[in-house]
Amino acid sequence: MEYCAPEREANFLLFELFRVQDIWPNIAGFDEFTQDLVEAIIGEAARLSAEVLTPTNQIGDQEGCTWDKGDVTTPAAFKGAFAELTAGGWLGLAGNPEYGGQGMPKMLACLVEEMFWSSNTSLCLYGTLTVGASLCIDKHGTQDQKQTYLPHMYDGSWTGAMALTEAHAGTDLGIMRAKADPNADGSYRISGTKIFITSGEHDLTENIVHLVLAKLPDAPQGTKGISLFIVPKRLVNEEGSLGERNAVASGSIEHKMGIRGSATSVMNYDGATGFLLGEANGGLAAMFTMMNYARLSVGLQGLGAGELAYQQSASYARERLQGRSASGAKSPDLPADSLLVHPDVRRMLLTQRAYSEAGRAFALFVGLQLDLAKYSDDAGAQQLAELLTPIAKAYLSDKGFEGAVMAQQVFGGHGYIAEWGVEQIVRDARIAQIYEGTNGVQAYDLVARKVVRDGGVCIRGLVDHMSQTQVLEGHRADLNDAFDRLVRATGSVVERANQDPELPGAVSNDYLELAGLTIYAWLWAHMAAIAPQNDFGRAKRETANFFFKRLLPKSLGLAESIFADSSAVMGLPPELF
Repeated sequence: MEYCAPEREANFLLFELFRVQDIWPNIAGFDEFTQDLVEAIIGEAARLSAEVLTPTNQIGDQEGCTWDKGDVTTPAAFKGAFAELTAGGWLGLAGNPEYGGQGMPKMLACLVEEMFWSSNTSLCLYGTLTVGASLCIDKHGTQDQKQTYLPHMYDGSWTGAMALTEAHAGTDLGIMRAKADPNADGSYRISGTKIFITSGEHDLTENIVHLVLAKLPDAPQGTKGISLFIVPKRLVNEEGSLGERNAVASGSIEHKMGIRGSATSVMNYDGATGFLLGEANGGLAAMFTMMNYARLSVGLQGLGAGELAYQQSASYARERLQGRSASGAKSPDLPADSLLVHPDVRRMLLTQRAYSEAGRAFALFVGLQLDLAKYSDDAGAQQLAELLTPIAKAYLSDKGFEGAVMAQQVFGGHGYIAEWGVEQIVRDARIAQIYEGTNGVQAYDLVARKVVRDGGVCIRGLVDHMSQTQVLEGHRADLNDAFDRLVRATGSVVERANQDPELPGAVSNDYLELAGLTIYAWLWAHMAAIAPQNDFGRAKRETANFFFKRLLPKSLGLAESIFADSSAVMGLPPELF
């Protein structure tokens, strides 16, 4: 497989669509990110993706990880690639500069992260959990904890892991059994077993910093009794050097459908030394700092998979000769025309492209809200970021997987053969819809905890914002109709949820899809309006036209489904399943 990072697209989104040159100078520390510097960063990330990460992608899938008496060995090619990734400081892009991070805008970090996801999902995972754990420690840790862990995590000599799930307690964290008993010196003895722990054990770095959810002896029942602990694989001496091995061990690794180069462990904590992170019994709130980052990151993972799949299938369609155009031969000097003469192939390619390019713009819009919320104390931006996070995680990963399957279909039989690499993209992309909260959980969070809870105020505020943006006039009427459908659907859900507690869960998947389609329609109408008068701009306007004519009409059916009663879902008795 080959991968070419969308550098022109990145510059268009940053400097033409969102005009960060008007935003960043007003945020302390962001004024140094000039267009020249940003283009250099994107260019180097693109080079690293194409020349270092992509060549190890299929190799890592084929070799996988191995487990031997608690030791986990990653694919051999990963060691050099990870070393080059960390040498450039890429794990500390948006990290706190006080501890060695680079303090870059989240918008810029989103673009780089997507490139890395596209080029090697399995390898990228070792760094992604590190970034999330760093963010959590930076926000909730003591000064000593930050100084102890963050510099090493930013430079990639130590990595991070997030330990939530237990075999009997998946999404229901309140019934977890892991416990934390206090020691006389202020530390804790952590005991319990966690499953599905990405990067919980591996051989890429000298230490792994686990963030573990556990319960104190006197903790309240349920989620209000969960605390968060830093549990390093190797303890850290007072002067900062690494000490003895902690009582943390991998009991086994999972044998997975995809992301086979990423080690996923069952982790055993046998009286391991841990240190409270944040407030006692406030662990879930603290962990959500990491989980919300991870959810956007997993959305970017889906986006990266979809982009990689599109590039493979578009290249294949240009080169593959098969059949003749229905309107007459387009390449009469060749034995057949390319796949691009066939309308259904074009439908699949345009669908992939439409979702990928709108998804990239959407991810940056979410990144912008996170930047504004963090650096300008914009309460509205924080609320909007919280509303959009479940949409970003679920919609980006759903469309990324759908795009991977479409790419496989474009390849035909070759898409089913390992050597071409597309079947790996399908396998790798599937997990993004499941972990960090399944997409069903994301949809329910959106409807029940965001839309219904605030009476639809935030979503209507988003529609108002989108309505005031410059759009291509040819799309304005359809876009206004889409806005109206979303507002009517929102009002219906909010009103009926008061009498029907099952309704949010019954309509949540369709509501999230409707919201995603509407936001993408806005972004396409906006991109089409400002795109330049050249081939790049023509491609934007043609793809926007396809989106409005062939994809946005799906919102009509989604709205009708949302207006249905929950009895359509809940009516069948359990014994008849």
